[in-house]
Amino acid sequence: MKQTIIVLAVVMTIIACKSEKVQNTKTETKKNTKMELSNKDKTVAVLKSIETGDQKAVSYINPTNYVQHNLAVADGLAGFGALLSHAPEGGFKVNTVRAFQDGDYGFAQTEYDFFGPKIGFDIFRYENGQIVEHWDNLTEKVAANPSGHTQTDGTTAVTDLDKTEANKVLVANFVNDILVNGKMEKFAGYFDGDKYIQHNSNIADGLSGLGQALEAMAKQGITMDYTTVHKVLGQGNFVLTVSEGTFAGQPTSYYDLFRVENNKIAEHWDILETIIPEGDRKNTNGKFNF
Repeated sequence: MKQTIIVLAVVMTIIACKSEKVQNTKTETKKNTKMELSNKDKTVAVLKSIETGDQKAVSYINPTNYVQHNLAVADGLAGFGALLSHAPEGGFKVNTVRAFQDGDYGFAQTEYDFFGPKIGFDIFRYENGQIVEHWDNLTEKVAANPSGHTQTDGTTAVTDLDKTEANKVLVANFVNDILVNGKMEKFAGYFDGDKYIQHNSNIADGLSGLGQALEAMAKQGITMDYTTVHKVLGQGNFVLTVSEGTFAGQPTSYYDLFRVENNKIAEHWDILETIIPEGDRKNTNGKFNF
């Protein structure tokens, strides 16, 4: 029943948007401007609509210009609706843990029951108040890591808004210096000693935990390579990077969320997703076209 409501909401939104007049009256424009939600709030609402079928939230998606970069989903709002039509009997569940905005982008970290328990990062690009593009990375929900941290726990408070750009530069430099170019002589300078909270399910806290994990991977012959940083988004003390590379020889999309404190990297969450082969893709928009 719930999936039927969601699909109807999508269809009704398409019909309503297509029949909308090109111009509004000045009174309507002022009213809409006054009630306009932030890109962060719209992002949370759209994600929650996957669970609730809220038609108002679905209307934040442009019905005729919605580019999908999840390669397993068909393009456009119709592709989004088709995906939701396959909801299980109990429907989907959505709990957004962290949400942010950076200019025309809204991005979030979310816990899903989406064909099984999952964790996801979603990015939306807004144009004239509506979503026109979507990117994401998803992974299975797993047990806590060796330090007892889950994939989503930790602080959610957004602070240091005046340091947003500086923090984005710091994180971008770290990813490029260390993960892309392997300049390990610069590694320690990005951290406050061994104070580093880790949410990767296989790695313990601290630089010591990271070192142990990398050593274990090397013994198993597992390689992790970052080749290109495609996007850096941030708000205050949180910065998200989207990168491309390989993991264990497989083409991989890396989404890394960092929390910065006193100009040092203090906390890290991530999702690695294997990029599906071209023959299995349902759209041709590319995983990293920003």
